[in-house]
Amino acid sequence: MRIEILCTGDEVLTGKIVNTNFSYMAQKLEDVGLSVHWGTTVGDDRESLLAAFKLAGERADAVIVNGGLGPTVDDLSQEIAAQAAGVELVLHEGWLATMESFFTRRARTMPPNNVKQAMLPATAEMIDNPIGTACGFALDIGKARFFFTPGVPRELRRMLEEQVIPRILARSGEPASIHLKRFHSYGIGESHADQLLTGLEDLDPTGGVKLGFRAHYPQLETKLTVRGKDMDDVHRKLAPVAAAVRERLGNFIMAEDDQTLEGVVLAELTKRQATLTVVETFTAGQIAARFAHLPNAEHVFRRGVVVRHLTELHNVFGLSDVALSSALTEEATGAAANAARDQTKASHALVSLIELDEGADRMDFGGTLWTGIATPEGTEVRRSRILGGREWVRLGAVEMGLDCLRRQLQGLPVVERIDFEKT
Repeated sequence: MRIEILCTGDEVLTGKIVNTNFSYMAQKLEDVGLSVHWGTTVGDDRESLLAAFKLAGERADAVIVNGGLGPTVDDLSQEIAAQAAGVELVLHEGWLATMESFFTRRARTMPPNNVKQAMLPATAEMIDNPIGTACGFALDIGKARFFFTPGVPRELRRMLEEQVIPRILARSGEPASIHLKRFHSYGIGESHADQLLTGLEDLDPTGGVKLGFRAHYPQLETKLTVRGKDMDDVHRKLAPVAAAVRERLGNFIMAEDDQTLEGVVLAELTKRQATLTVVETFTAGQIAARFAHLPNAEHVFRRGVVVRHLTELHNVFGLSDVALSSALTEEATGAAANAARDQTKASHALVSLIELDEGADRMDFGGTLWTGIATPEGTEVRRSRILGGREWVRLGAVEMGLDCLRRQLQGLPVVERIDFEKT
């Protein structure tokens, strides 16, 4: 099936906003085995929109149009869609009532120009928007089925996943039962993971499993798209393949599906009724920021300490000057972790101490990461070298700190060589 994504808006065309909606839609379609053949961006111009709609209707089987469903004069999608389809705009009484209720529940009066959002092409199928005032709609233009979606990201995403993609799958003739299984890993590169998972798709002789990757340093997402005649069939196909992924990627898998690394750490600490203090240099509190805002973290997170220079640890925790007078060591890192744990009365302390190379702004320079974990059972320290410039080191340090804590809590080796590590 040939799919086109058509994004509208002067602000998108001129680069005033980054078009994250396109990448999100393309990725979600790819996840269910649907490939995008064309991506088009058009400004708020009637002639340009009409030409783009007609061209897409000639070459694509399905078109997702994003944006242009608002109440203002530059929102043109309904008007131009009706013109391209050769039909009139008509008032959708049901959506008008939904909008009026939307405003009433918020003790607001609906502005008159919002009525424009209930004007749809006469032949259109209305697509519900449960969290906004811009309904979507679908209609045929040329030989393609067009699906119109709002530009607000959270509205688009819900509509795409719950309503648009199922409609496209139904038109494609592909099996309606599709499941996406995701594994999130840290410390293993895409090519290495691909090598480890060679032959994985062959575990399902029906060809119902597709393997894919999405690398976004410092994490790697491994994806299994599974098709079947129904969900029972899907789960039968998935079970042995997912087990093989867990076995082959092993300790590098830190979370699955909608889990996050920080969420896994919080769950492990909560299970133990444990508490946590975090000490960071250079990462500027990013480890704490990943963790402390999570629901129920208030019962676990004891304190976050951010220092920019190592000598400040003496003032904060009363460490001896000798321990931090020269380059960092395993002893100094362990001392900092134990001092943080003792003084804050936390059961666990995580410290991330970093020595940047001179000239670390260059891509061939980096830093030495010292990660320390103090627990009631003892102290563990991990030293690692990461090259790639300041931002690369910062991102790696945040991920390594959380992942080392995850490993310690799950009884896995805290020290295990990763693909991003240099000697």
